[in-house]
Amino acid sequence: MIDPVVAGILGSVLVVVLILLGMPIAFLMMFVGFIGIWTLTSLEAALPVVAKTVYEVAANYPYTIIPLFILMGGFAGSAGITKELYETFDKWFRRLPGGLGVATIAACAGFAAVSGSSVAGAAAMGNIALPEMKRFHYHPRLATGIVAAGGTLAFLIPPSLGFVVFGMLTEQSIGKLLVAGILPGLLLSCAYIAVIIGQVKLNPSLAPATSGNVSLKEKIKALKGIWETVLVFFIVMGGIYLGYINPTEAGAIGAMALFVIVLLNRRLSWQGFFTSLLEMAKISVMVLFLVAGATVFSYFLALSTIPAVVSGWIAGLEVSRYIVLAIIIAIYFMLGCFLDAVSMMVLTLPVIFPVIVALQFNPIWFGVLAVLMMEAGLITPPVGLNVYTLAGVAKDVPMAEIFKGAAPFLFSIIIVAAILVIFPQTALYLPNLMGR
Repeated sequence: MIDPVVAGILGSVLVVVLILLGMPIAFLMMFVGFIGIWTLTSLEAALPVVAKTVYEVAANYPYTIIPLFILMGGFAGSAGITKELYETFDKWFRRLPGGLGVATIAACAGFAAVSGSSVAGAAAMGNIALPEMKRFHYHPRLATGIVAAGGTLAFLIPPSLGFVVFGMLTEQSIGKLLVAGILPGLLLSCAYIAVIIGQVKLNPSLAPATSGNVSLKEKIKALKGIWETVLVFFIVMGGIYLGYINPTEAGAIGAMALFVIVLLNRRLSWQGFFTSLLEMAKISVMVLFLVAGATVFSYFLALSTIPAVVSGWIAGLEVSRYIVLAIIIAIYFMLGCFLDAVSMMVLTLPVIFPVIVALQFNPIWFGVLAVLMMEAGLITPPVGLNVYTLAGVAKDVPMAEIFKGAAPFLFSIIIVAAILVIFPQTALYLPNLMGR
């Protein structure tokens, strides 16, 4: 019989080979996991594992949070809430250097508060903000880079699909993970704004000043465009934070609240309604299959004892645990060049999370750090989903230009990651105050 560790190594190598061959990650992980379990046990043991895992993932009640958070974003986008957010923040930030870009980041942060999908955020803001920035002669590289980076905020600012998947894979509190993302998400938004202002200060031709002053009265009047977002965010996150509702209930309440709001305002068409449902179904099925595949693969890795061996080996190294953490962060940064964020998470956490636990890092804190680093993968070449999404919106801007425009914002992600490492309470302060 083959040695379990050898089987685990061969299985991991096979996963890499199949990724390079272009096989969908959900199915290749399920396939390799099935073959591995079969090899280490028997066919009779392996077959029920696959069937049971797929069923349990699809039938698990807490996992309904995924379609609910996606549906919230779909309603918000279809009802024009994204456009109202942009128009509001445009009035408030217009006079700043790169004011339209600053307004775009603020609107992306607002949209992130009612949506768990970064790709949806990039697409929605691309259709709204890019024509405006083009009209005021913003450099296409800067304009597209701003929208690509702004879209990543939906992966960090709750309700976030990234935290939901992390919590599912590591059995951590999804509620605490969501709350933990609030302060880092706001910090990253401010860092993005600083990058925009800095670029425009150094090269004013990138973003010519916008003409026209907006009075304080107009600014205050414009705030009516954000009330839906603020209300839904406080209902969802306030309920979780105070312990009145769990994350799944919060998703249902948030989706229903948005649906009622846009219905009463007559801003949701039948086409928008069905588009939202279709998008919800597509993304939910993709994520649930990824989780099912990762779960089967995790069973195989557990049988191979590789996570325990790797954790024991690293724990025995005479180096600072922060050096190991730096290596893990570097691995995530490199993987982001080739894998989308959710795939990266399901592929790495079965091995990396036991190491984090063995090194006695706080799991909630690491969840925020991991999601933050996976955000970088959304705008790094050659596989940056937000960039590919924007390329479909801004057809006149080459994809290489969009990647170049997004590159300065990667420094913001690295700086915020460093702040999280140096000051862990940035992520842990709010979760530590939660009701339950």
